[in-house]
Amino acid sequence: MPTSAPATARPAAADDGARRAQREAAAAASGGTSDFVYPSLERVIAERQISGDVLDFGAGIGSFARALHAMGRFRSVTGVDIIPAPADLPAGITWTTQDLNDPTAFPAESFDVIVSAEVVEHLENPRAVAREWYRLLRPGGHLLISTPNNESWRALIALVVRGHFVLFGDESYPAHITALLRKDIARVLREAGFAEPEFLFTNLGGLPGHPTVHWQLISPALFTGLRFSDNVLALARKTS
Repeated sequence: MPTSAPATARPAAADDGARRAQREAAAAASGGTSDFVYPSLERVIAERQISGDVLDFGAGIGSFARALHAMGRFRSVTGVDIIPAPADLPAGITWTTQDLNDPTAFPAESFDVIVSAEVVEHLENPRAVAREWYRLLRPGGHLLISTPNNESWRALIALVVRGHFVLFGDESYPAHITALLRKDIARVLREAGFAEPEFLFTNLGGLPGHPTVHWQLISPALFTGLRFSDNVLALARKTS
């Protein structure tokens, strides 16, 4: 009885190319900027007097790299993203283009600070990324990240009503692929070698079903913190 011919395996290079194209498309769909969260990150940097050589990990179209450069706190500013360097990038900012799901080519202990604004939710393996952050930081260095807050009232109500967190539905896919809670972030960072992270909040959050109407319009003083912020920040140090 004749048998069918075995399926031809797809070349690994073709798989890699298709995967990169998908990731580039997802990055482009995200817009490459998160202006709403940058003021919170800048405030933490200023209040904690964070300085040195900084890496903007997931620099997008360069908006936050420019802001870091303008702060005047950093000896050097480097951006890395799958998105190519913007044509109008200031001369004082160095740029590397690469897929952030892969290890970077930077030498170990290249930076005093890594900032990653609204990036980890776009990546496939947060533990691998955290290990890379740890490798790139010098002893005593700071990691400051932000990601959607899946413990806000808006996110929790969406989970109950729709079966998924508010920023992880079909309309956010395949840009947002990895939803994390504070417990997840703490575990990931501790397992990579970081000290216990500190969590902070943007204190800017949309009402369930009305994301452009913020709780803070009702009461900036009362509606703050975990349940009323659409984004969470984590600050951690490499202690050794």
